Amino acid sequence: MNGLIIKVFGGIYTVEASEGLYECKARGVFRKKKITPMCGDTAEFSVEKDGSCVIDGIGERKNELIRPPLANLDMLLFVASVAEPQPNLTLIDKFIAICEYKHIEPAVVITKTDLGSCSDIEKIYSGAGITVFTVDNTTGEGSEKVREHISGKLCAFSGNTGVGKSSLINNMFPELELSTNEISRKLGRGKHTTRHVELFKLPEGGYIADTPGFSSFDTNRYDIIFKDDLAGCFREFGEFSCDCKFPDCSHTSEKGCAVIEAVNDGRIAKSRHRSYLEMYEQAKQLKEWQYK
Repeated sequence: MNGLIIKVFGGIYTVEASEGLYECKARGVFRKKKITPMCGDTAEFSVEKDGSCVIDGIGERKNELIRPPLANLDMLLFVASVAEPQPNLTLIDKFIAICEYKHIEPAVVITKTDLGSCSDIEKIYSGAGITVFTVDNTTGEGSEKVREHISGKLCAFSGNTGVGKSSLINNMFPELELSTNEISRKLGRGKHTTRHVELFKLPEGGYIADTPGFSSFDTNRYDIIFKDDLAGCFREFGEFSCDCKFPDCSHTSEKGCAVIEAVNDGRIAKSRHRSYLEMYEQAKQLKEWQYK
């Protein structure tokens, strides 16, 4: 039989098939091939004589992420709060770059708008051509627009712990009743309560995943973007890069770089270019032959 892996917990894979839900284990061949089934995978599975279910194979993936561990995503939404915790723009930019590299549609959701202005963050990402939503989780204002945008898609929400991912999902889909906690003021971050990765089926079609929070993201460890590919992961650079003086311009310090000129003129956000420079320096240390 075939189905969609919708939950992974403790080595057990819950597969949604037309006949119902099946709890499966993966055959040992996956471990030998160093393949780990993920939520979002299409799975071929069989029922053994003793009634247990075993995954025999998974379909070809159009993309995958290691953190959060998901496959075949249509969209990844980055949740950032105005305050408590403060937004980490570099972290958001790194995740957007990974999305662009893997052909996943990125979006930014700004929460806790009752605590301050979000106009600066909104300007940065809408100016970069990224879809931006603003949400007040205390009233639910703005959550309906997010719900409409993800309809029919397989998507995930990620962001620093405490930014309100679960609260946002609860406002959109109260029937899911995801667990949330108060902000830990002592630690300056949320006490995250999501313990596993799980896809939730939406009434309008599609699935969403609430995933473990993160406080750091190492692109070199989880997803590799080499320096020659990095500029293509910042979509706003494309409008200007063809006007650079040198065809192999790195957009870091060259004279006659149209991207740098656009940054200086305010047509590209300085924070976005700073993130690019940081990622470029990291990418320079990578040796392609080591990853082949």
